[in-house]
Amino acid sequence: MKSMEKFNVIFLGAGVGLLFMAFLTLGVVPAVMTNSVKPAEVFPAVVPDNFKEYYNSTEEYRAALYQGRDIYVKEACWHCHSQYVRPVGNEALRYGQVSTVDEYQNDLNMPQLFGTRRVGPDLIRLAGKHENDWHFVHLYNPRDVVPLSIMPGYPWYFNEDKSPKEEAVALVAYLQWLGSWIKDDADANIYDTRQ
Repeated sequence: MKSMEKFNVIFLGAGVGLLFMAFLTLGVVPAVMTNSVKPAEVFPAVVPDNFKEYYNSTEEYRAALYQGRDIYVKEACWHCHSQYVRPVGNEALRYGQVSTVDEYQNDLNMPQLFGTRRVGPDLIRLAGKHENDWHFVHLYNPRDVVPLSIMPGYPWYFNEDKSPKEEAVALVAYLQWLGSWIKDDADANIYDTRQ
């Protein structure tokens, strides 16, 4: 009987020890690591040239980025497009360097929109891959630019003459902003099918 009590005490001690270790490694360490990362300065000081016809000041452009992010969330784009290059399956060959914690330390990336699956391409490195017009056509009818796309069109963000409404411009501004602050290796995207 005494030997059984001895094992119970050992197992209790081991369980408490493992619980404490799990708390440290899964709770405290990540919190300390992310709190030590300084927020990235990711907003441009001036309106990018490709948006000067839509926005007259950096304040308008910044407001459009937030509006575009909200539309991206509202339309559930993050369900099919992740914003996180994972360190598995040669993703770095297709989408660029593996994502790091400091990339997501800014207001527009909170909460993180990592996505749960990848039906469409990863978008964290989308900045500058296509012209604005390509994005507008893609939003209106994705199959006009990517024939095998299964993405739905979003024609309600366009006027009858197919010109983009304010919401479409804001969404494209957000998409064109994604990853604009990240410095990629020149060869990192050699397998990117979006080029």
